[in-house]
Amino acid sequence: MSELTFTFFEALQAAGVPDDKAKATVESLNQAIDTRYAIHARELATRGDIEKVRADMEKIRAELSTEIIKIEANLIKWLVGVGIAAVITLYGLLKIPV
Repeated sequence: MSELTFTFFEALQAAGVPDDKAKATVESLNQAIDTRYAIHARELATRGDIEKVRADMEKIRAELSTEIIKIEANLIKWLVGVGIAAVITLYGLLKIPV
């Protein structure tokens, strides 16, 4: 029995609870606590879990940055091309005698 369990057991005895019922109550409480800890261990994130998520997010951020740079370069290429085409078209329109 842990110190806390023993203290609880003694408190029940001091309150007049028979030993067998006090022991059953303490065991029931221990089972409930164990169940709660098991749920927490299964459901709550640990520091390791959080670090893994951070690492995954950093990897995704780096991949997105690379993709954004590629898209920006492609956009600039198209804008320059369209600009040159517009200047050539405008030049051609202005050179046509009316």
